[in-house]
Amino acid sequence: MSGYAHPEALVETDWLAEHATDPNVRVFEVDVDTSAYDQGHVAGAIGLNWKTELQQKPVRDLISKEQLETLLSSHGVAPNTTIAVYGDNNNWFAAWFFWLLKYYGHTDVRLVNGGRVKWLAEQRPTTTAVPTYPGAQYTASGPDGSLRALREYVLETVQKNGKKLVDVRSPKEFSGELLAPENLPQEGAQRGGHIKGAANVPWATAVAEDGRFKAADELRQIYGANGIDGSKETIAYCRIGERSSHTWFVLKYLLGHERVRNYDGSWTEYGSLIGAPIESGS
Repeated sequence: MSGYAHPEALVETDWLAEHATDPNVRVFEVDVDTSAYDQGHVAGAIGLNWKTELQQKPVRDLISKEQLETLLSSHGVAPNTTIAVYGDNNNWFAAWFFWLLKYYGHTDVRLVNGGRVKWLAEQRPTTTAVPTYPGAQYTASGPDGSLRALREYVLETVQKNGKKLVDVRSPKEFSGELLAPENLPQEGAQRGGHIKGAANVPWATAVAEDGRFKAADELRQIYGANGIDGSKETIAYCRIGERSSHTWFVLKYLLGHERVRNYDGSWTEYGSLIGAPIESGS
């Protein structure tokens, strides 16, 4: 696929149409708009609510290894199951779930190129029927700490050269004019701006008009022009970690960068830390 480093991690809507109901495949839809799944989805797809099923409560964190094992077991997923993920907003939270699955060691995960928008644009069939599958015994591994950046690691990065930070938010968020995307609530952080030294490469620059990822050569040029060339470890962040998961996927699986972390605390956490170095403006 367009010269990608790991083309096996990406599938097209044709593949999804052909394999969605295969016995050894489970398809998950994870949307920003948690009501979208109920309006119609790919037959056989399981809807996951990122707010209630993929996060811990009341602690702010990913679901634990044990919680993921329970969740996937309930949907008939085994360690050797192929998991395909798609969602709205060009796969924001689908990419975040992909990252979460890799964090806990699932081997065969595929992201559907173009996501929900492309499936609907092609006028492919949808259903409101919610599938059920026989339970399984899922065992996770990890977590793989090399895929995740926690705040102390990020603060260390700010103080020491040798790693690259990429802020994938919009230019207005990067400058500090906005605390969130324009269509989302302006909340989450006490201060606006960006992490000192970060390059601003908005996540959407990786996506073509039809919602699919751009070709590898074009992606390499986009990120390379901002010093993101794979020669140093890269930490991606946004507001809450979902858009940066999208960029993490691009860098690691499409461009083949070996050392890429997602800072899922992102600006909601960093922009509220006492004494953390912040820059504003473009």
